[in-house]
Amino acid sequence: MTEPGLYYLGNTRTEAQAERMRELEEAGICLFCSPTIDQEPAEGLVLANEHWVVRHNDFPYRGARLHLLCVPRRHVTDLVDLPDAALADYWQVIRTLRERFGLTYYGLGVRCGDCAYTGGTIAHVHAHLIAGDPESEHPVRLKLSSRPGPALHR
Repeated sequence: MTEPGLYYLGNTRTEAQAERMRELEEAGICLFCSPTIDQEPAEGLVLANEHWVVRHNDFPYRGARLHLLCVPRRHVTDLVDLPDAALADYWQVIRTLRERFGLTYYGLGVRCGDCAYTGGTIAHVHAHLIAGDPESEHPVRLKLSSRPGPALHR
């Protein structure tokens, strides 16, 4: 197991993403628990309800024409630890997003547990809704596992 923390920098994709996470970690702030997640910046907000906030990803995957993050308001690291009402509402959120964006194809990805092993970066479960860009030469790749280096083990 790795040392617990809000962020796992070993899976960041850009230096800008790593720097932002370093700053938030130092301040002890979970990006997704921030009181402004459904307010700032306003242009990134797609949907907010009792259980979920959906935002455009600030660091979208290469080859994505649409990359949304579906974030539960409750801080958990495993989707199945959410209350039943939030889990049921998740599927309504996905249905709403499919209709709002006129999606005829998309992918969903969720990583649960220790980010050092799941390929994730934030220890607050969230779902990625991604539609690839058929005009891009790069297919979207969602990392679902990783192996931390020996220095990261307890």
